Amino acid sequence: MTSLLRGIAWRSHDGRPLRADPADRDRLPADTWSRALVPAGVRLELRCHGASALRIRYAASEPSLADTYRPHAPVFTLLSGDEVADETSAHPTYDGTAVLQLPHPDGEFTVHLPEALCPVIRTVDTDAGTIEPTPARPRWLVHGDSIVEGWAASRPHLAWPAIAGRALGVDTVNLGYAGAARGELASAEQLASLDADLITVAFGTNCWARTPHSAPLLHEVTRAFLAVVRRAHPHVPLLVVSPVVRPGAEATPNRLGATLTDLRNAVERAAREVPLLPGGRLLDAAHLVDGVHPGDEGHALLAEAVVEAIRKTERRP
Repeated sequence: MTSLLRGIAWRSHDGRPLRADPADRDRLPADTWSRALVPAGVRLELRCHGASALRIRYAASEPSLADTYRPHAPVFTLLSGDEVADETSAHPTYDGTAVLQLPHPDGEFTVHLPEALCPVIRTVDTDAGTIEPTPARPRWLVHGDSIVEGWAASRPHLAWPAIAGRALGVDTVNLGYAGAARGELASAEQLASLDADLITVAFGTNCWARTPHSAPLLHEVTRAFLAVVRRAHPHVPLLVVSPVVRPGAEATPNRLGATLTDLRNAVERAAREVPLLPGGRLLDAAHLVDGVHPGDEGHALLAEAVVEAIRKTERRP
């Protein structure tokens, strides 16, 4: 069953997917580790032959207080390509079963998990026929904050890394940490330790207020972060996305006197030697559901821009 799971960077001692290295936990901020326990972007990818339904046995926990932001009830979502073929509700349970109806008996399908419940998949089987893992795909590491993690898309498959990953045909590994991702070198070294075919880095907004940075500080932090990643992956396409718009922060100085505009400019200056996607003009206030996080339309726009930027990067000599 574990061979069906995709989007995994590390595992716990009992096999649960983790989004940070448990052997390096003591160097991580507590908020980063807390979000690393949530399996954002982890999914099942499988090929079916002669089947009409999938049965997924799982255990799931109550959502954390932070995850109550999700406006929709948690579900298992079955995708056929980009299209939703079926959904079924998920609940906190020690031993539950989710049944998903397949739109056709043969083909490749993806099942996105009810991430907020931190599900553990026990078994996956079918009513008839066979299932097998899909072929391995190139690995895309995406590091960033809550917007990378998927806040506040209505479903996990509508987060921009998930959308972009399907468009690019890659195995997206979501290393977005809500409330965190401030350029910590421990995270850079963990990113550097992983195999990768593509890498995207998108952080900075949490350096405005949650952990205030000045513009010079964030410039040096970003330079150091990228240097660590690039040293480990000298030939892997690397894209930096600077912070998207945040109306309440754009012109408001933080405790160290930096506006988000200042911090965005600092990230962009630090990324001069790598491909850069400037985030400030990708969205506007209407795409944000709470003044910070994009809704589904905003995530779709981000995905489109990132896919275009990565394809340009890959075409570079």
